[in-house]
Amino acid sequence: MHELNLIGAGKVGQVLARCWWQAGVAKPQRILNRSTDSAARAAAWIGAGAPQPADQPFLPASLWMLSVSDDQIASVARQLADSQVLRPGDVVFHCSGAKASALLAPVKASGALIASLHPVRSFADKEACAAAFAGTVCSLEGDEGALQALETCLHAIAAETVRIRAEDKLVYHAAAVFASNYLVTLMDTALAAYQAAGIPRDMAQKMAEPLARLTMDNVFRLGPEQALTGPVARGDWELVRQQAAAVHGWQPQAGQLYDAMVTLTAALAARHHSAK
Repeated sequence: MHELNLIGAGKVGQVLARCWWQAGVAKPQRILNRSTDSAARAAAWIGAGAPQPADQPFLPASLWMLSVSDDQIASVARQLADSQVLRPGDVVFHCSGAKASALLAPVKASGALIASLHPVRSFADKEACAAAFAGTVCSLEGDEGALQALETCLHAIAAETVRIRAEDKLVYHAAAVFASNYLVTLMDTALAAYQAAGIPRDMAQKMAEPLARLTMDNVFRLGPEQALTGPVARGDWELVRQQAAAVHGWQPQAGQLYDAMVTLTAALAARHHSAK
């Protein structure tokens, strides 16, 4: 079993640590958060580990998880390298979806191996996430030895893994942003448009929900080309023109979004027609 030290035990770090501890993969050892209280709460939720005393050096560990914000990764890596606690073969990894493992380069002087690990799921509800982590796809990139160690740990908790290239991480993360964050924004715009048309919000939600749910089901059951419906798919360009003008008149920013969606949707419709 690995010893695991956590620096910045947010929701992602806590979920991984709890799953690994319960599976007998890694024993959480020390947790460094912004406050001792938050570290203690994280340890209690994980079921193992203890806050890292500010006046003591870290205990050695074979796994080091940096679950900190993207802008802190490089500085934390430098501090960890300067601490001289790392040993050859120790694995140091961060959990950023957008940043590559190269930010951890300072620790390589000690012989440590580096990687990035990004679970592709929402961590809004950590209890639910930990209970149903099996099947979660986790992307990995970094040193071969680190990837092998992390793959072993992840497969032990029934997660799936995929390796990506460091230079592809920004576009890879943008895919998750489109599929999750921007989808929320798109639905918020749809609800606002219903309300602009005089539909009360509760009724707007009743109208939008079945459309959105069925459409998403069709996307993953049939594929995007087959799931596409509506005026662009039918080639009703006069309606598209009129609708775009109406949306611009209601809210210019929503109009710009509509225009961008028309361009991409037309390309999707063309793929559908060419496949027939």
